[in-house]
Amino acid sequence: MFKKLLVANRGEIAVRIIRTAREMGIKTVAIYSELDRDALHVRLADEAYALGGQTVTESYLDTPTILDIISKAKVDALHPGYGFFSENTDFARSVTSSGVAFIGPPPEAIEIMGDKISSRIAAKKAGVEGVPGTIEVIQDPSEVIAFGNQHGWPVAIKAAYGGGGRGMRVVYNPESAAEALESAQREAEKSFGRSESYIERYLTWPRHVEMQIFADTYGNTVWLGERDCSSQRRHQKLIEESPAPEFPDDVRQAMGAAAVKVAKACGYVNAGTVEFLYQDNEFYFLEMNTRLQVEHPVTELTTGLDLVELQIRIAAGEALPFAQDDIRRSGHAMEVRINAENPDKGKFLPSPGTISKFLKPDGFGVRLDAGYESGDTVSQFYDNLIAKLIVWAPDRAKAIARMRRALDETVIEGVHTTIPALQTILAHNDFAEARHSTKWVEEKAGLENLSVPPLAPNESSGEETVLREVDAEINGKRYKVKLWLPEKDLDDPAGRTTASNGKRPRAKIHSQIGGGSGTIAVPMQGTIVKVLVEVGQSIEAGQTVCILEAMKMENAINAEKTGTVKEIRVKPGDSVGSGDIVAVIG
Repeated sequence: MFKKLLVANRGEIAVRIIRTAREMGIKTVAIYSELDRDALHVRLADEAYALGGQTVTESYLDTPTILDIISKAKVDALHPGYGFFSENTDFARSVTSSGVAFIGPPPEAIEIMGDKISSRIAAKKAGVEGVPGTIEVIQDPSEVIAFGNQHGWPVAIKAAYGGGGRGMRVVYNPESAAEALESAQREAEKSFGRSESYIERYLTWPRHVEMQIFADTYGNTVWLGERDCSSQRRHQKLIEESPAPEFPDDVRQAMGAAAVKVAKACGYVNAGTVEFLYQDNEFYFLEMNTRLQVEHPVTELTTGLDLVELQIRIAAGEALPFAQDDIRRSGHAMEVRINAENPDKGKFLPSPGTISKFLKPDGFGVRLDAGYESGDTVSQFYDNLIAKLIVWAPDRAKAIARMRRALDETVIEGVHTTIPALQTILAHNDFAEARHSTKWVEEKAGLENLSVPPLAPNESSGEETVLREVDAEINGKRYKVKLWLPEKDLDDPAGRTTASNGKRPRAKIHSQIGGGSGTIAVPMQGTIVKVLVEVGQSIEAGQTVCILEAMKMENAINAEKTGTVKEIRVKPGDSVGSGDIVAVIG
């Protein structure tokens, strides 16, 4: 068994992995960006190493620095979590070539299944049909238009090397193809380091049902059960549950067998998820995620298995401790994702900031996987998942009731969260009767009527700090160390500290912007990626003025009135805060 494990991730999944490793007697090593130095996963790990940088590219996607930390920390295994490098073939090869075990599938399997295009080809060879789509990378918007004209509109542009809805755009007509392709490629590049995309037919009212599989190095492959992940917004999941409601057992068995076929077709090892679209009693292969899924806890609660422990044991060379016929599933499990987003009117706008208060639910059958505590800051530079709330009950109706009770107990202040939207969805008759689909949340859940009150004024209670380089003696040896210290305590007339290298300002919460004014302000902190208008241009109310990226999502900032652009106050690459004015309309 491994002695020391590096967790190449952050947030709740890093915390999740660290906890299981500790139970197994394995030492853990955390890595952290400049903004995550005080994060929960850093506090829980046995050791922690700085990556530097703030953005994902500067930190958690910095391969040379991570490989250097692997050497310094003398680890013998690395767990990538999900996102970041979890489905990156080159990174997996770099890790294994350094003599460290990569807790996941072999690089060859990631190469086949991590690329959504080659995974479609592999599934077809295994006899598992997918949604009609292309098997080549899109080179030009004209290909999107040709596909839409042939198969019907709308169509979906999807990231070839991603998942979780990142880099996906639905295109409803030929006129929007070019802009949608550019946006999808840009988001995919920032989220996964690869911009390649492909096209797929967009089904009218499907459910998203996925199958958890596990495989060992001895040729054994099993499916543990399905998860229904149909409640989505922006093609990203909000609620996941197992077993899938109103799902015939013969279809379940056929889907499980198909998932095993797909896994064996690429020589798969370790945990994986084969995703399908289900409509009219038919299912279609969608993609395979070659990693642990965000929603893995619902499978854990219905099977009684710790999937992270199982991952680690398989990576250490152990065989699966059970066969397909040994797997038993009981009750109903449900997970909701609590994200830092404002669901007011169904818009789900990112809401970065400092969590001033976090009261967690409790009780029988309730589990919370969180990456934050009170006082922690949710940064605009990272995914906005604060926590996953999971419940188990003997049946679905009781699971829904337990989840609603647990959400009522959950208190998060300082940032907006998806909790009001989750409560609305769980109370809806369509959801209770399993009449929902992947489009239901945005089209029929009634969230356009949801009214979320503005945040209470809240300044961070923490003092402004400054990065200083100071001299220190440890066991008689002199070192230069970098410390973040309160600015007021650093007045040193003797000048024994160097000049500040940077500041970490306190979080600010701005008031909401009123509608219909000539000033166009951004509703959240983020980075301007594109400006679509110019001074002197006439624009209509609702027209997009610029694209703002926050929490790995692109958001259109639209004009609230018809008029002429008098001023543009930003350019691509500019960082802006909530309430900052980006343009003036006269």
